[in-house]
Amino acid sequence: MSKLNIYDLYRHVYPASLLESSAKMHKEGRTGYTVIGGEVREYLRGMTMSEYTPWAINTFKQFGEEPILGDYLTDYMNRADVRQAFNIPDSVQTWSQCTRKIDYHELDECSYWIYPILRHNTRIMKYSGDTDGAVPTYGTKQWIMNLKWDVLEEWRPWFTEGQVSGYVEKYDGLDLVTVKGVGHMAPQWARQPVTEMILAWTHNETF
Repeated sequence: MSKLNIYDLYRHVYPASLLESSAKMHKEGRTGYTVIGGEVREYLRGMTMSEYTPWAINTFKQFGEEPILGDYLTDYMNRADVRQAFNIPDSVQTWSQCTRKIDYHELDECSYWIYPILRHNTRIMKYSGDTDGAVPTYGTKQWIMNLKWDVLEEWRPWFTEGQVSGYVEKYDGLDLVTVKGVGHMAPQWARQPVTEMILAWTHNETF
């Protein structure tokens, strides 16, 4: 796991040492610099999995060096021209992907309790990228099966332009859709299939 993007197991990642060795040439390390309103400000470049999911910090820390993810995004979002395009006032802090200001805590029940309440009152669709290691499809299938709702439509593939884009199974109260070969950010990496799937589901059409 130490070399993987836990949110998308197929995505290419770069180890921290690579970023650091490259950054040493620019005298930056993980600290980035930008000029906002004539003032030089610092920001943290990228993120690690233990920073992004602090409740699982012990899981990731035991594997040693973690890859740095999203450093190009933090560089982009802190550019003066990008901030201006988003109409971000100079008084607003620099942008980073993670914050240590939120004190996370864990709940055993999470959002599990809401599904029986919503059942038959609103349509529910849960989609899952099947290479997501943080919120894996297998775990999603487990908690849905634990609801013990009847299966109305058996597990079957769904297609985009003749290619398998994932699988769908319909329960009495919830539809489970998987998206093939992508992780947590399925709409980012499977844009056409996910767009067509969501539109079809919204209009109650077969896909």
